Amino acid sequence: MTWKDLLKNQRVKPHQTSHEELHDLRAVVERDLKDAKLDQLSADRRFATAYNAVLQLTKMVIACEGYRVTGLGHHQTSFEALQLAMGKQVSTLVPYFDACRRKRNHVDYDMANAASETEAEELIAKASEFQELVEGWIRKAHPKYGL
Repeated sequence: MTWKDLLKNQRVKPHQTSHEELHDLRAVVERDLKDAKLDQLSADRRFATAYNAVLQLTKMVIACEGYRVTGLGHHQTSFEALQLAMGKQVSTLVPYFDACRRKRNHVDYDMANAASETEAEELIAKASEFQELVEGWIRKAHPKYGL
């Protein structure tokens, strides 16, 4: 899969990001990571909230590359695009995040108690690590958008 393929199949479209857009996405990530750590929330909500932080970080990467994901299956497309943008740096994270995507669907649409405390804690930790990875990648690959 290439960016050209994603464009041709109308799974992404060209997009010019801005400091303001990235600032707003960073704020969502910070909020979600903070909320995901609240012990008062169920494991399901903590999992789904940490997943959303990952999705917003992925959106930041794609935006820096000059695209926006569109259409059905945009979460799956987001992770495919993340792999294109960051390559080997995310080769082990993309399959993990894609598995989390499927679990998040169960959490949000199908059943209660789909995520365990262990799964929630693991995703929160991975999301925090991913945040550092993404910010480092932005500073290196797109310095004008770095913090």
